[in-house]
Amino acid sequence: MKPAWSWQFERETLRDAPALDLDGPITPEWAWGGADGAGVKVAIVDSGVEDGHPLVGRVDGAVALDYDADAPGRVRETAGPHADLFGHGTACAGIVRALAPACEIHSIRVLGERLTGKGYVFAAGVRWAVEHGMHVANLSLSTGARGHFGRFHEVVDEAYFRRTMLVSAISNVRGASYPSEFAGVFSVAATDRTDPFEFEYNPEGPVEFGAPGIDLEVAWRNGSTIRTTGNSFAAPQIAGLVALILSKHPGLAPFQVKTILAACAFNGPGR
Repeated sequence: MKPAWSWQFERETLRDAPALDLDGPITPEWAWGGADGAGVKVAIVDSGVEDGHPLVGRVDGAVALDYDADAPGRVRETAGPHADLFGHGTACAGIVRALAPACEIHSIRVLGERLTGKGYVFAAGVRWAVEHGMHVANLSLSTGARGHFGRFHEVVDEAYFRRTMLVSAISNVRGASYPSEFAGVFSVAATDRTDPFEFEYNPEGPVEFGAPGIDLEVAWRNGSTIRTTGNSFAAPQIAGLVALILSKHPGLAPFQVKTILAACAFNGPGR
């Protein structure tokens, strides 16, 4: 009798592994040259995204998740257009749009007017992205509550095996930061560079990628912009690059996309 899970490797049903069609080294030109994000769905799990903002354009889909003690899992789901309650989600969407102008932007609102929310609502938003076929999910938020460790561990693993790339900003202050500390996500912190294509890879961890996030002008509510700093604004730089890679090389697994990013980083062998 075979051990559990051996059935997944039966030759008759085993799918081909995703291939990197290489005829030379991995370089930025190979990774995303000529790509514009077409065919890639990017979820912004945040405070909402302002549809029609000059730096965002069209929001292709939207759902709001809110605490409701009477709803299943205490989370109420409302599909349809919604406002950005703070401005933070619009900022992240604008950064992604600048890098991948042809991608689809989907707003998953899990934060309120004071940019706060509940951990299980946040986790439900990530799961919604996975279950609805998002290719990339930008998570410019985190929780330090140890009680949510298992919940996020589960949803991050689910995303990994369903090939939803979770790009997660680590907290701006020292301390626990979930899910950005998990190996299954693309963890990101801010650098003082200004060119999003000049990002860094950190082989030491736990934060793997550094991208522009200091003193940036970003989109905000009511068609406006502000100048601000934070790891929140570094994460969508990487999310945008991931969208470009997937636009040019669809179907890749998260570990392959990480390999490509590491090779194309400013300190990587592809430069």
